[in-house]
Amino acid sequence: MEKCLVIFSGGQDSTTTARWAQEKFQSVVLLGFDYGQKHKIELTQAQLIAQKLHLPFHIIKLDFLDQICQSALFFNSTQNVNDTHLNNNALPASFVPNRNAIFITLAHSFAQKIGANHLALGVSEQDYSGYPDCRKVFIDSIEKTLNLSSQTHITIHTPLIAMSKAKEFALAKELGILEIILEDTHTCYEGIREKKHPWGYGCGICNACILRKNAYESFLLQNA
Repeated sequence: MEKCLVIFSGGQDSTTTARWAQEKFQSVVLLGFDYGQKHKIELTQAQLIAQKLHLPFHIIKLDFLDQICQSALFFNSTQNVNDTHLNNNALPASFVPNRNAIFITLAHSFAQKIGANHLALGVSEQDYSGYPDCRKVFIDSIEKTLNLSSQTHITIHTPLIAMSKAKEFALAKELGILEIILEDTHTCYEGIREKKHPWGYGCGICNACILRKNAYESFLLQNA
């Protein structure tokens, strides 16, 4: 059986990836991480979306990450998420150093436990931030390293890596989950779901909201 483990946050990217995986593999399992993010509401939404997609969802708690990393995404941070990162002025404050490396490493181990020979995540090189751990060169490298370290042949899939956010909306529509993307997914770094916009819920000010808003408007223009 071709089984795929999807790193799942309840955001637009991971939800689109999860639905993509359902079309491609015989069995799909979702894995999320509680790492002290200020937008923890994403995990609540992730559970709701997992139920709607009829997929099993597991959460691993990483309550130590803020002890070893600097990021405005942590709930106890007072830094503005739109600012420059305190330790690296080439990156935004929302960057969590080595987060994807940690997530992928743990997911690779969990995939072995459940017998999954595929791993998928919704990283994108087209993201505004240019996070270094969302690039293909990093994904290819960590796939090779983790397989060497465990004598496995788990393939890491990144179906959105070269896709614009506008095309992501188009893919969601094609996969039949555009309503879920707009109503249920959470992207806002501030964790705000009290404000509803045409493109979804969020503060409308943080970089994640701005990216999503611009992408949705571009999607509507391209599909007018």
